[in-house]
Amino acid sequence: MAELLYRLGFGSSKRPWTVISSWLVVLALAVGGFLAFGGTLTSSITIPGTPTSQVTDRLTEEFPEAANGAGSVVFRTADGSEFTAEQEQQITDLMAEVGDTEGVDSTLDPFTTEQQKADGQRDLEDGRAELEAGSQQLEDGQSQLDDAVAQLDAAQTELDSGQEQLDAGQAQLDEARAQAEAAGAPAATMAQLQQQQAALDAQQEELDAARAQLDEGRGEIETNQATLDESAQELADGETELAQGEQMLALTQDYRTVSEDGTAAVGTVSFTLPAMEVEQAIKDEVVSALTEADIAGVEVLPANDLSQAIPQIAGPAEVIGLVIAGIVLFIMLGTLVAAGLPILTALIGVAIGAAGTLAFSGMIDMLSVTPVLGLMLGLAVGIDYALFIINRHRRQLKDGVPLHESIGLATGTSGNAVVFAGLTVVIALAALNVTGIPFLGLMGTVGAVCVALAVLIAISMMPALLGLAKYRVLSKKERAAADATVAAATRTASTGKHTADAEHASSTGRAPRPMSTVRAVLTAVGSVVLLAVIAIPFFSMRLGLPDGASEPPESASYQAYETLGEKFGEGRNGPLVVTADLPEGLTDTEIVDEQLAVAEQLQGIESVTSVVPAAVSEDNGMAMFQVIPEGGPNAVTTEELVHTLRATEPESESTNLAVAGTTSGFVDVAEKLADALPLYLGVVVGLSLIIMIVVFRSLLVPLIATGGFILSAFAAMGGVVAIYQWGWLASVFQVHNPAPILAFLPTIMVGVLFGLAMDYQLFISTGMREAYAHGSSARVAVQQGLKAGRSVVIAAAIIMISVFGGFVFSESAMIRPIGFGLAFGVLVDAFVVRLLLIPALMHLFGDAAWWLPKWLDRILPNVDVEGASLERSHGYSDPELAGADGAGGGNGGGPHGDGGDGGGRDDDPALTRV
Repeated sequence: MAELLYRLGFGSSKRPWTVISSWLVVLALAVGGFLAFGGTLTSSITIPGTPTSQVTDRLTEEFPEAANGAGSVVFRTADGSEFTAEQEQQITDLMAEVGDTEGVDSTLDPFTTEQQKADGQRDLEDGRAELEAGSQQLEDGQSQLDDAVAQLDAAQTELDSGQEQLDAGQAQLDEARAQAEAAGAPAATMAQLQQQQAALDAQQEELDAARAQLDEGRGEIETNQATLDESAQELADGETELAQGEQMLALTQDYRTVSEDGTAAVGTVSFTLPAMEVEQAIKDEVVSALTEADIAGVEVLPANDLSQAIPQIAGPAEVIGLVIAGIVLFIMLGTLVAAGLPILTALIGVAIGAAGTLAFSGMIDMLSVTPVLGLMLGLAVGIDYALFIINRHRRQLKDGVPLHESIGLATGTSGNAVVFAGLTVVIALAALNVTGIPFLGLMGTVGAVCVALAVLIAISMMPALLGLAKYRVLSKKERAAADATVAAATRTASTGKHTADAEHASSTGRAPRPMSTVRAVLTAVGSVVLLAVIAIPFFSMRLGLPDGASEPPESASYQAYETLGEKFGEGRNGPLVVTADLPEGLTDTEIVDEQLAVAEQLQGIESVTSVVPAAVSEDNGMAMFQVIPEGGPNAVTTEELVHTLRATEPESESTNLAVAGTTSGFVDVAEKLADALPLYLGVVVGLSLIIMIVVFRSLLVPLIATGGFILSAFAAMGGVVAIYQWGWLASVFQVHNPAPILAFLPTIMVGVLFGLAMDYQLFISTGMREAYAHGSSARVAVQQGLKAGRSVVIAAAIIMISVFGGFVFSESAMIRPIGFGLAFGVLVDAFVVRLLLIPALMHLFGDAAWWLPKWLDRILPNVDVEGASLERSHGYSDPELAGADGAGGGNGGGPHGDGGDGGGRDDDPALTRV
């Protein structure tokens, strides 16, 4: 591949405008795609398949309106006094005005809500009084009715007694009549009996009339009893409803929309679309309407869910980082032209990458941090990769190599190393897709594309620009020295004799002395101990996601968050949504009873402040509750509460308690990412080990490099925890509220830092490998490789630290820890691991560091990442790495023992340009 890259570099330098215009066309297409298809970014992190996501999907089906987006706005008096009646009315009017905004479904005015709750309390008290009065009336009515029944019963008794007497008289009369008729009694006697019968008939009529009156009275009593029974049932129903209302009020008593001291209030704005679909323009219009309201003595503070804007991709701090990188380049390269070219190519690369990425934002959900990560990586590696090539080119020009030949050689040698270095970074980033987390896989893909663009631009556009720059990448003094070298070489070629200048030009110099073994041991032990100490905070790391507390202290989001926590309790910043499946076949009253039973059970769980029964689905199959925890969204108690709620079995007939909400989502995202990290790390390390074994043709070097990375990764994350979670140096890094670490930061850091660490390992170890192959002893080769690669690695690391460090002071709470983690990770990996620990370990291992089983040596492809074969074919070898320790032997001789690594491949004696 080195020869192919040579031809690419050589051809690009000969036809620079063709290459440059091609890249400009690509840039134009990317920008055009963004303008035509670009959409909006989001700050909401979701992972499909998590418990929260599953519950949210169900809520969308069962409670469509409840699934729509909503945001809070906090009102507080400027002087800490209670709201006046005029201020309350102005706030009420403002919320009504906001409710008329397009895209807004409704608003919840805090004072109206609190008044409704107070009215509800009075209604319950009035209802209780009416119920008690009705109960007393019912008792009185029942008592009167019972008295009437008693009177009827007494009258009935008298009537029955009279009937008995009448029946007895009738019997006597009937017997007397029978006797009289039998005896043939005179007419007078019969007339007398007839009179007696008439008297009895009259009495019977009176009794029948009395009985009819009694029956009528009994009917009236039965009617009245039915009325009383109906009233009693109504009272019983009223008692049930009243008891339910009192239970409901007791549950919501601590849920306030106006603070107890009357100095703060919180309103709600509900949108017509789900949160992820609400356009930023609608939120901006709502926020503008709120913040522009002129309410004397009242501060209007839209909360984070309303006012959180998409951060800028780059700001002043990032520009400062780029300026620092430019200064480093100028110090190292010596000319403005040479210093400007890497920055120019990096900017073109990130412009293509960022625009191309944003072109897809209208088709896929994309986090606001996704293009920023691509920007970070594109700038950092874009500058570094271009630096590696231009640095080699400058060195060759100073050795007298012709311009276009030098560009081709630099592309074929350093460009070859750039390709393999970029490949490790691309693998590390692309492997983020194996985590199964969509937003993380997308971030990795975007980062990988930006790195790949940086590689492609470095090996094509940079040679073209170098062709245009010609010798202006050298200072005047360097150009004069290069001319002298060429003249000396020309005289040598024509006379056959070496001049003093030629001797100086071709001399490789004396080999550096290897470090002492004692120094190597002390350096290795000291480096490991230092990294281990820095890594200590890592073991207390907690994962979470940014909330309003992470926003700048002067922002409305932060002040709203703090006011909510202070006046209403920390839990109001992170409410939970709990659902329960209701049993089938319940009446309306039974549904409410079941709802209240579940709510009271939830209320009794530790760390729960209040429970609000929110709604029941239309099919009466699911009940929804809002649970306010004691702690904030990232509190340990809140995280534990989520797990407790999910493990709770309802004591009533309901089943399947489930939890959703932003805070629940925080917990699920953190756990999902933590579970995915080991798999991701295994894939990345495994693939990269294979690449490094092929590149270095060694088993120990890849293992040492990976072990060093693990130490630096732990140290980098330890630094992040110390600053962003513990709050060390908080004022320096503007960390006003230490909190759990960004959930996906460890995974991102592992991927990016592993790739970059292997870059530095490649540029250090290939120098050692090349010197060893050219005949130097293993320990001398360590020093030669370190000397050859140290300056460019230091410069590259400083540039990366500057670029990443520029993001440490970003306006986004997500981006700040990413910038610091990557900057600090590069710092410890480059300056402690690659420049101290690795050389010390390589010295201690000696020849064993380059050992490779012969069977494996035979089957591994020779990738020639150093470009040694290209140098030989073009009659040039880097003087800094050529066999300064003695000739290596062409077929396995020299200092490397049996020649397994010493000869027959790329270890011919040094070949300098003639």
